[in-house]
Amino acid sequence: MLIHIPTPLRAYTGQKESIDVMGTTVADSLEALVATYPDLRANLFSADGNLRSFVNVYLNDEDIRYLPEKEKTSVSDKDELTIIPSIAGGR
Repeated sequence: MLIHIPTPLRAYTGQKESIDVMGTTVADSLEALVATYPDLRANLFSADGNLRSFVNVYLNDEDIRYLPEKEKTSVSDKDELTIIPSIAGGR
């Protein structure tokens, strides 16, 4: 499966825009990502191991928060995950 990395997090992946990982679920795939790039863990997960609330993850353009099984959703090697951190600020 291919995981697309947003520009602000590429500093932790050697500037790679996308990473190919193996996993049977969204959670497995994200775990494979942070196993390969451990500095990403603090940016994606809270101390209790859950995805941070400001990190949005899309499975083939579907927000995983709205999928019935959320992070436990099954994936195949043809699927793609996109990580999009929320950005706050403005006027």
